[in-house]
Amino acid sequence: MSHPPSQPQLTPQLCFNTTALRDFLRLSRSTIDDSITQNLNALMTPASAGFDPSSTSARQNRPAGKRLANPASCRAFKDNVLFPSWQSRADILNYCAGVATSEDPDDPDSMLRLVESARDRERVVDERLDPYSGRFFPREARTEMLASLIRNERSVENIIRARTWSLVMERCGDDNQGWQEAVDRWRTAREGPR
Repeated sequence: MSHPPSQPQLTPQLCFNTTALRDFLRLSRSTIDDSITQNLNALMTPASAGFDPSSTSARQNRPAGKRLANPASCRAFKDNVLFPSWQSRADILNYCAGVATSEDPDDPDSMLRLVESARDRERVVDERLDPYSGRFFPREARTEMLASLIRNERSVENIIRARTWSLVMERCGDDNQGWQEAVDRWRTAREGPR
């Protein structure tokens, strides 16, 4: 069974290094969510009842989705592999969202944006001569680009979790709740009584 990659240290540099951030998210998703069918198949014990010779005398058409995994194995998989993986990705996305909404004193392009902004305020535009001269596309701050990336990654995360959860429910079948409620319940149980 797959195990999620270890969570990198949460620093603003991780967030602004979009390649490293996306690589962690991609690796975590591919290890757990993209291979969810294989992970759930690993929970099955194919010969738990022993071999029955009469089972080969006639073809049995059983839908693959109807086989349920051992409830204890499913619970252990969700509690020890799936939810911790989701939590580590949520922690990184939440941390980077906080970085994206805060001031960025180390932005290397901040002076360049200020100079461009001042230059554009001084510019005289005659749109009759050049109708496109009135358009100005300022550079986006690092925090704005990061905020956009985080929004996109959260959308991707919601889609992936919904798909993964539907497969988990098909194979484990023990909960009739959405993935958000299940993760919230897992978090509450993990934190213990207050």
